[in-house]
Formats: sequence, structure tokens, C-alpha cells
Amino acid sequence: MLQEKSMILDEAAIRRALTRIAHEILEKNKGVDDCVIVGIRTRGIYLAQRLARRIEQIEQVKVPVGELDITLYRDDLTHKEEQPVLKGTNIPVDITGKKVILVDDVLYTGRTVRAALDALIDMGRPQMIQLAVLIDRGHRELPIRPDYVGKNVPTSKTEVISVQLSEVDQIDRVVINENSTL
Repeated sequence: MLQEKSMILDEAAIRRALTRIAHEILEKNKGVDDCVIVGIRTRGIYLAQRLARRIEQIEQVKVPVGELDITLYRDDLTHKEEQPVLKGTNIPVDITGKKVILVDDVLYTGRTVRAALDALIDMGRPQMIQLAVLIDRGHRELPIRPDYVGKNVPTSKTEVISVQLSEVDQIDRVVINENSTL
């Protein structure tokens, strides 16, 4: 059972983190020419859309935003009891030769990102893939490192980071929950 331990980001802190990441993306890529922002289902999509809006406010340039469903690329499918529900991938442009900024809410073991990389490579050959995450909580099992981080949050393995976004959860906040059953 999960028990809320503490709130680490509120709505304003999430907004500030995304604004900072947007500026870092612009700086690192010298603008957003040939960039595509791709969010990993579910909350990564909303973060990607927010980043694209922030970049548009700063640079007056629209960046294509896509959605990536990594369900079939997960390495834990055989451990799931029920059949996976496919929600679909929708990337509005060809990613070949583009700079893809992959967006997710929480980076933990790296397995979700690995699955996302496999899914992207199956769609084309990007010039480069960069990773933006709202929260990096450590405990990596694969050699994956984000290019852009909203907040680093060292956690124990009994803690669970919960990113709540208004598009899904009707509130914007990030909390740490303690898993009392472990």
C-alpha cells in the first residue's frame, strides 16, 4: 500500500522546471530546426506538449510533437498477467535525420527509455536522440543518462515517485510515496 510521504514539486515548480528544460533544449540545439519532441505514453506526452508550447512562446516556432506507445517493446511483457492495451504511436513527421527529444515523466531503471529507443529506431534513423525527464530518481539498471532533467530526486527502492498532471489527474504535482508492503 502506498502512503504519501512528501510533495517535491507543485504546479509552479513543474512549470519552472519545464521552462528551464525548454531553454536548455534551445541552447543545446541552437534553436529547434529539425527537432521533433516525442512523449512516452502516458504522462510523457503531456510533458512533451507543454515543452513544445513553452518553446513556441520563447522562439515563436512550432515544434512537431509526437506520441510513442512502447507497450510491445517492453522487456517485461512476459511477466504481465493481462494482455497489453495498445494505445498507438502517432508521430506527425518522419524522424529520419531529425533531432528527437524523447520526453518522459520519471527516469528510474532505464528500461522504459530503452524500449522507447527501440521503438524510435524501428520508425527511422534520427540524426540524434536526446532525453528529457521531469524527475531522475536514480537506481539505473541500464547505461542511460538524461540530457535534460527537471529535478534529481535520490530515492530508496521502497519509495515511489508519482507524477500527477492536470491532463490526467486534475492536479499538477510530484509526490514521493512510501510503499509500506515492501
